[in-house]
Amino acid sequence: MTASTPLTVLCHPRCSTCAKALAWLDEHGIEYHWRSIIEENPSSDELSRWIPTSGLSIRRFFNTSGMAYRSQNVKAQLDDWEKTLSTAEVQTKVIELLSTDGMLCKRPLVLDAEGNFVAVGFKVAEWEAALL
Repeated sequence: MTASTPLTVLCHPRCSTCAKALAWLDEHGIEYHWRSIIEENPSSDELSRWIPTSGLSIRRFFNTSGMAYRSQNVKAQLDDWEKTLSTAEVQTKVIELLSTDGMLCKRPLVLDAEGNFVAVGFKVAEWEAALL
């Protein structure tokens, strides 16, 4: 994919990984719109579209090293849900949970305007393959 329209990049203002990702986009002349994942966290409607589009495991959308993830014991919740609920029910619960707090979300979260590309986290090789 070549980014022909600006991307949307959801970031935390003090996240060093987000800063690296934004610098990479700037270095490669890729236009983007910055959105605070804290002030404007992803909605359940957005996550319902983004998760399937990404092709990633639903667990990849969590910031597993974050305080919110640990303090809410999210891993145990996910493990329990996956044992007792259907895949569709787990996805619904995860989307509800992620939409309550942007700090639970892995960042940066990058989307194209057409809704065909979703990246979670910053991995140079993946970004090069998808965006250059």
